[in-house]
Amino acid sequence: MTENTKNKYQEKSKQRILKAATRLFAQKDYDSVGIREICKKANANICMISYFWDGKEGLYQGIIDDLIQRQGEYARTFVDLDEDLASLSKTVLLERINLVIEKAIEMLYGGLFSKDLICFLIRAQIHNKIKLTSPLLEYFRKLIAFLLNKEVNDKEVIFKTLFIISQINAPLVLPALSLKLLNQEEYTPEDKDIIRENIKMYVKTLFGDLSEL
Repeated sequence: MTENTKNKYQEKSKQRILKAATRLFAQKDYDSVGIREICKKANANICMISYFWDGKEGLYQGIIDDLIQRQGEYARTFVDLDEDLASLSKTVLLERINLVIEKAIEMLYGGLFSKDLICFLIRAQIHNKIKLTSPLLEYFRKLIAFLLNKEVNDKEVIFKTLFIISQINAPLVLPALSLKLLNQEEYTPEDKDIIRENIKMYVKTLFGDLSEL
């Protein structure tokens, strides 16, 4: 087996393990999921978990890290996460905010987040050992902070960021109040347009007239 073939084999095994672990952790709490169960579902050698993640806790965080990596790669296709926001006008800052929201809707409702991953993320927030960080979310919070002339850790900035994210995520995390009532399995392009327009109105309500900021 060549080095290239070996690397491809290991990467495929890694992705199968991540997919299987995501599904199992989405269905059961952390302590109820075993390493052997994950590997059996993934059809992978148990030693691969130690090789890539050094155990179950590392694998759990690895699911988050994999998502953040993919999210970061996607984000860099439309924004410079390291740009100097202090040099931007409030009009441009608001344009950036709306751009991130637009792309977030495409990301969340376009297939990057599976149902298993969404369930996993909801459960993950009660597991205190993981780190839920994201360069895109940090960039978004900075945009709001600069728009409001406040520090990134200011309560108003944190809550406004949270409220906007909640509006974007709500249909996904509350399928009983969305897809079930619509008698649908997936969201349609028309649904995404409705979500998009409602969030735009919400953002306008949050920030009001830019001339007042």
